[in-house]
Amino acid sequence: MTDFDDFYAAHYADLTVQVHAYFGDRHEAQDVVQEAFCRALARWRQVSGYDDPAAWVRRVAWNLATSRWRRLRTVRAFHSRQRGEPVVDGPGPEHLALVEALATLPAAQRRAMVLRYLADLPVAEIADRERVPEGTVRSWLHRGRVTLAARLGPAYTEVPHA
Repeated sequence: MTDFDDFYAAHYADLTVQVHAYFGDRHEAQDVVQEAFCRALARWRQVSGYDDPAAWVRRVAWNLATSRWRRLRTVRAFHSRQRGEPVVDGPGPEHLALVEALATLPAAQRRAMVLRYLADLPVAEIADRERVPEGTVRSWLHRGRVTLAARLGPAYTEVPHA
C-alpha cells in the first residue's frame, strides 16, 4: 500500500492543478482527481504495471470532469430557462477571464494547452497521449495561444515556453 501512497503523494497536487485549469473549478477538480485516485487504488495491481500510471489517473480524472461539466451545463441551462437569472461565477476577474477563454477552445486544444503549460509535458509526449502527430499538437498549441491572446489581451500574451 505504501507504493500507492507514494504515488498519490507525488502526483495529486499536479493532477489537481491540471484538471482545475481544464475544468475551471478547484473544488470540482479536487473531487474528480480524488475519485480518479480511488479508481486507481481499486485497480492498483493493474494500474501500477502501466508505463505511466499518472497518465491513467489523469485520463480518468478528465473523463470524470468532462462528464460533470456536461451535467452541470444541462442543469444550468434548465435553471436559466426556469428562473431567467444569469448564472454568477466565482472568484476574481482574471481567473474568470482565463477559465472562460480556455472554455472557448476546442477540447483537444484545451487539453494540449493544459498539458504543455501546466503539466509541462513535451510536445512529443502530448502527441503520444492524444494519438496524433507532433505537428498537430504544435498546431493546437499555436491556435490555442492565438485564441487566448485575442480573448485575454496583451497582459496574458507572455508564454513561458513555446
